[in-house]
Amino acid sequence: MAELGFSEHHQNEVINYMRFARSKRALRLKTVDSCFQDLKDSRLVEETFTVDEVSDMLDGLQVVVHGEVESELIHTAHTNVLLLRQLFSQAEKFYLKLQTDVSELENRELLEQVAEFEKAEFTSSNKKANQDSNKPKLAPLNEGGVSELLNKQIFRLQDENEKLKARLRTIESQATSALDEKSKLERALKDLQRVQGDQKLALKNKEITNLEDTVSALRSDFQKTLNASTVTQKNLEENLVATKHDFLKVQEQLTMAEKELEKKFQQTAAYRNMKEMLTKKNDQIKEIRKRLSKYEPDE
Repeated sequence: MAELGFSEHHQNEVINYMRFARSKRALRLKTVDSCFQDLKDSRLVEETFTVDEVSDMLDGLQVVVHGEVESELIHTAHTNVLLLRQLFSQAEKFYLKLQTDVSELENRELLEQVAEFEKAEFTSSNKKANQDSNKPKLAPLNEGGVSELLNKQIFRLQDENEKLKARLRTIESQATSALDEKSKLERALKDLQRVQGDQKLALKNKEITNLEDTVSALRSDFQKTLNASTVTQKNLEENLVATKHDFLKVQEQLTMAEKELEKKFQQTAAYRNMKEMLTKKNDQIKEIRKRLSKYEPDE
């Protein structure tokens, strides 16, 4: 087994600290894994997503994971300070002045030696645990002190974290429902506009057909009159000119009728209600996203 050059007592103290650090690391990794699982359970409910939706989900996941990792790094730094505090307090009782070399914390050779020590120690820990299972265990000191308060604080934070996650899932579900309803309203509006467009096109085609029939009849009458008498040719030509003017006038009236029909369609209650519903849904989605952005930093 790898050794660090300590006495047996100090080596056992190092092993205890490594065991504490490993347990905290495992707990934080489970928390990070749960962040990804929560994203899968709450957001991945559809078959396809847009680029903006994927980007939004990844941004939210980044904020959560960043917060978890930052919290763990801060907690690790603080626990190391507390450990140094214990050592310095014990040294000061004997009027000793301990010194630290921060540059040694980046010593690759020493870091690899510690990693080898940890691997060797905890690889054989299961065997030691089986061997020591029959040995009597000492009762822990100060059972109701710092350890109990720490456990209560952990349970309280875990409970609060679960509540926040549940609230976040509820808000995300509401946002998803609002987006679905918005998509349905948009499709309904497009269908309504398509139906109105088909009706306008059919009316326009019918009027054009009637005008074509009228022009064909006028041309037929003009040809008969022209063949009957050359005296009335001038009058027929004038009639044809007048008819052409009427035709142009009818075309202008048709254009105005189309514009009026479009204006009336936009003034219908169905169009206004549909537009108002879309506007309200957009406002609701903005409000939900605004509320969601307030809870994600807390997460």
